[in-house]
Amino acid sequence: MIFRNHLIPIPCRQPPTAPLVILVWLVAATIVTGEDWPEFRGSSGQGHSRQTDLPLEWDTERNVAWKKSIPGKGWSSPIVSQGRIVLTTAVGLDQDDSSRQSLRTLCLDAATGKLLWDNEVFRTKAGPNHEKNSYASPTPITDGQLLYIHFGPDGTAALDFEGRVVWKNQTIQYESFHGGGGSPVLSGNLLIFNCDGESDPFVIALDKVTGQERWRTFRPDMEPERFAFSTPLEIECNGQYQIVSPGSNFVCSYDPEDGSEIWRVGYSKQWSVTARPVYSHGLVLITTGYPGPASLLAIRPDGSGDVTETHVVWQLDRAVPHTPSPLVVDQNIFLISDDGTASCIDLRTAEQHWRKRLGGTYSASPIHAGGRIYCQSEDGECIVFRAAEAFDELSRNDLGERSLASFAADGAALLIRTDSHLYRIQQPPN
Repeated sequence: MIFRNHLIPIPCRQPPTAPLVILVWLVAATIVTGEDWPEFRGSSGQGHSRQTDLPLEWDTERNVAWKKSIPGKGWSSPIVSQGRIVLTTAVGLDQDDSSRQSLRTLCLDAATGKLLWDNEVFRTKAGPNHEKNSYASPTPITDGQLLYIHFGPDGTAALDFEGRVVWKNQTIQYESFHGGGGSPVLSGNLLIFNCDGESDPFVIALDKVTGQERWRTFRPDMEPERFAFSTPLEIECNGQYQIVSPGSNFVCSYDPEDGSEIWRVGYSKQWSVTARPVYSHGLVLITTGYPGPASLLAIRPDGSGDVTETHVVWQLDRAVPHTPSPLVVDQNIFLISDDGTASCIDLRTAEQHWRKRLGGTYSASPIHAGGRIYCQSEDGECIVFRAAEAFDELSRNDLGERSLASFAADGAALLIRTDSHLYRIQQPPN
């Protein structure tokens, strides 16, 4: 469904006194196959990179292959495909009216950071937004042929890799309350995303070729609040594909072919659900929302109808994040709560192996690579620790700039978006 095997040249930061070394290394790098990062949380949608040599230490100068200034404001994560990095941003058009925005897509050469194109997709008078949100928070997704760009209720579009618009759709209207947040997912020939607004929330599927609506399924009746910001996850259970889609008060599973509901689990009076689900060892893991502490639910996805009383295997109520998504490595769940508490939980029993206060606050979802967990605070500090049943901190790396976007990985490099820059963090060759 997603094309992943592309050649991605990887750059190196070298002293200006070694041009021959640079040339030789760059020529060698062009034959290295990098792992594409085609959507929010990578090719699996669950925060895993196959790389074993991501950098362990960096700062604003050390192990920085390049740093690129990004105009406007956006907390979408970068994606990587065909040696190109794509991300979105919103540029204000009027100093006196912050809602007038140019919603743009940028494409950079992954090896050099060179801006290849910067195109306006929509121009809009956007609705109200949360202070931690932006008008360009949903992450793009690609199938290797087209780029699918989503700005929540302000519009959705498909672009080719040269930035040309293939289709646009601005007919999907809803009151988002805090602005758009959730990213789209691809399923076969469908582009699917949540539209969890203040009233009448729904999930929708568009034809990825034409942008036309294929189905729309409204959420179950709920009270009191209805808005949410989560990203769906496609899973396969007993030979059937499902779209697991958390919203306020319920998580629902839908048949991607027609949008019919397969099962649901309720968590009464919890809304503003944000984290993306995880599916591992036959369990769907979702975190609930506000008010008060969130809960982590482990759900068997083989039921039908309302399975709240029958298919919730366990529930955890301590140090559970509202915003960062869970991460599963082997038999363990790693959580980073919004207030900076990390924990390791046994997937089978929900027993806690450890819990550690990291400091800072967190919105970005962690990633795993090479037995390490990478988590980025809102202040731009990344803490790396071992993916193990005993806490072992490996490094702290501070870029000194606000960051709410989640990481992407490109070959042996980390892509980190901060308030005004995109960094390529990579160790130089030996």
